[in-house]
Amino acid sequence: MFIKMMNNFAYFFLIFILPTKAYAYLDPGTGSIIIQSIIAAMATGLFALSGYWNKIKSFFKRNKKKDKEIKK
Repeated sequence: MFIKMMNNFAYFFLIFILPTKAYAYLDPGTGSIIIQSIIAAMATGLFALSGYWNKIKSFFKRNKKKDKEIKK
């Protein structure tokens, strides 16, 4: 049973790995959509990271202020 399942997996894997002709046309609009989505994903990631970065910075600034008050 296991060997038969592995053979089926191997056949399925080979079907998708072996190159075949697609006969597809990618117009310039498709390329621009792909580039636009990559840029949008990077901008979204940077925006999310900046929000967390400000929270981390403010957390450490609060701790420094408390440490100065405690030392006085």
